[in-house]
Amino acid sequence: MEYEIIVLGSLTLIYLLALLYWVFLKDLINGLNLSSFEQVKNFYTRISSLGDLNLVGNGKNPPFRSTNGVVAIGSLLLFFLAIGGAYWILFRDLKPNALDQGFSIPSPNDAIGQCNVFDGKWIPDDSYPLYNSSDCPFAESGFNCLANGRKDLGYLRWRWKPKKCDLPRFDVQALLKYLRDKRVVFVGDSLTRTQWESFICMLMSGVEDKRFVYEVNQNKISKKIRFLNVRFDSYNLTVEFYRSVFLVLPTLPPKHSPKRVKLALRLDKIDNAKEEWVDSDVLIFNTGHWWTKTKLFETGTYFQVGKSLKLGMPVTKALTKALETWASWVESNINHNRTHVFFRTFEASHWSGRNRNTCKVSQRPMLTTRGRDKSPISDLILRVIKSMSAPVTALHVTPMGAYRSDAHVGKWSDNPSVPDCSHWCLPGLPDMWNEIVVTYLLHKDQISQQQTAK
Repeated sequence: MEYEIIVLGSLTLIYLLALLYWVFLKDLINGLNLSSFEQVKNFYTRISSLGDLNLVGNGKNPPFRSTNGVVAIGSLLLFFLAIGGAYWILFRDLKPNALDQGFSIPSPNDAIGQCNVFDGKWIPDDSYPLYNSSDCPFAESGFNCLANGRKDLGYLRWRWKPKKCDLPRFDVQALLKYLRDKRVVFVGDSLTRTQWESFICMLMSGVEDKRFVYEVNQNKISKKIRFLNVRFDSYNLTVEFYRSVFLVLPTLPPKHSPKRVKLALRLDKIDNAKEEWVDSDVLIFNTGHWWTKTKLFETGTYFQVGKSLKLGMPVTKALTKALETWASWVESNINHNRTHVFFRTFEASHWSGRNRNTCKVSQRPMLTTRGRDKSPISDLILRVIKSMSAPVTALHVTPMGAYRSDAHVGKWSDNPSVPDCSHWCLPGLPDMWNEIVVTYLLHKDQISQQQTAK
């Protein structure tokens, strides 16, 4: 729709200027007998003499002896400027690779053009996808939409384009070199597991001998396993995933609790896997998707602070307390000279219907977000991060995901009878989350930290 509006407006402008040009020049053109070279010469002399006009004028030679000539030349120039401007407007974004002229995110000292990499749009790009899930043994079968029968390929060929800059092209060799002898740790729910799988598959695209990439415990990638660790032997690199959907500690409820209470979330204590996250070089968190009444209260999960159950505590207040506990732990336990900490914001789903149980996967990104670019959970996450004394990069991916109704798993999972408008196909949207992470890791000196919480 955006291109159609631009095309219509540009063509209207060209038409009006062409009409203006014709009105002022028609008499001049009709007066010429182009079969006569002498008249053509006289016409040329007349036009050329415009640069020598007497702008002051006198009785015999008033200024602008040929007003029609001036208007004609001005109209002609405006006409061609309009054509050139319309061409630039129409075609600057239609060629997806034209912007790929290298990294163009301004430096933090560039007061003119601070770039918010999360404010942008999706543009078509035939250089995507970055990998084939069927060639990556660490891509979960449930996210491999192509292998599960999806026929349309358009959802694979979109690139995120920030408004005021361009993300650098993914350079797998530069990333592997940077990550040598390091630990990358992902902590969160199933959407973080998707991002973890995406990250591994992106890295594997640059590994020659894939026999030396393996899960250290020989586990098959599955949502049932809480800890997964893939090692890249040739680079002494591990990429790890810890399932922690709340980030805080789930535990048995206190004695004499109501029967409906099956599990208590200790809002004042971080997950007991926390010690495993400390000595990492890249640490990526998320939470939010399990903070709903359905996944909490209907499963018998309630909140606890200290020794007291908080049966009437609202979910939003509990999440705020949990995030503050996480923030305090990060500030006290992470070596920020070594570890780059990220927190990814909430990902809106695209369920529809009266009961939000209908999953219609489109073939193209949506033209509007329909409000999905806003999220109270994301706002809460950003607010907590902004209040922290420790440097944490907010991956505010909520707006970019809001358009991508085409990128969901839908019916193309390993269980097609259960549609999925929450998770994403691989390759797909999570690859772009990781491209942004890579941008921060490899080019962090060129990105202002102020942009991350916008």
